[in-house]
Amino acid sequence: MITLARETGQDRWEVEALFDLCFAPGREALSSYRLRDGVAPVAELCLVAREDGVLIGAIRYWPVRVGAGRALLLGPIAVHPTHQGEGLGGWLIDESLKRARKLGWKRVLLVGDAPYYGRFGFARLRGVEMPPPTNPARVLGLALEPGAWEGIAGAVRRDQDMARR
Repeated sequence: MITLARETGQDRWEVEALFDLCFAPGREALSSYRLRDGVAPVAELCLVAREDGVLIGAIRYWPVRVGAGRALLLGPIAVHPTHQGEGLGGWLIDESLKRARKLGWKRVLLVGDAPYYGRFGFARLRGVEMPPPTNPARVLGLALEPGAWEGIAGAVRRDQDMARR
């Protein structure tokens, strides 16, 4: 049986190992990691999936600023290779987005493949600039309430209000 729960401090190294397994070496050099540096993730939205106690999936979210607005930065998300193609990634995304809405977040962005994330409602964000060398066509957003991205543009930057103290 697969269970979904909030990530805890005890999960951290196991989750990091899953991310290492699923992503290319040097993943922490990506521009999105610069936005996470020194900022605590949004703990209520960081989820782990386990089957019989074994970690098989994880998703994290981080607070960011875009222009005058706040947003969630989705990622990383990973599913163990032995469980890819089973819908687990979609479940993690759907469940975490439901929780984000309940918590009052208005918008989410990510860097990813439009064909995959489009099925969750994500679309290309024009005028929203991730740190270089991000391909602008891969900057995608989702409004968690109607019109939430209207008038929001500019550079994506760390949310200093959420910096670890």
